[in-house]
Amino acid sequence: MARTSDYDRGFPIHQALRNGRWEPDPLILDDQALVVHVAGRGLLVITDCGHAGVVNIVRYARALTGVEHVHAVVGGFHLSGPWFERIIAPTCDALAGFAPDFLVPTHCTGRRAIHAIAARFPDAFIQNSVGTRLEFGV
Repeated sequence: MARTSDYDRGFPIHQALRNGRWEPDPLILDDQALVVHVAGRGLLVITDCGHAGVVNIVRYARALTGVEHVHAVVGGFHLSGPWFERIIAPTCDALAGFAPDFLVPTHCTGRRAIHAIAARFPDAFIQNSVGTRLEFGV
């Protein structure tokens, strides 16, 4: 998946074992997401750990499907720790451009990013915790 944002270009310290030796792997090519077109609502994008960058993932989902409206983004946004906290603000700016109906940041998003998302998107933010059940449908 292309890294289309100018601030989230991968995971700078990640490595992969290839041919018996460790090599830099900032793009983490095994990153995965689930994209669902919810009829009448738009895209539901569920990220795993979001190493590709949540903005890159959503942009790719829109390009892949041709569906512009983002109904919900759920999952790890990978904005935790000193490597990624510096990109919380531009990530929020880009998320605002998608105008999602719901944002549900989870595990690796990080406390600071979750607070920033909750403050910036009070009507879209859903607090996630163990046992949370989300239903998206018509």
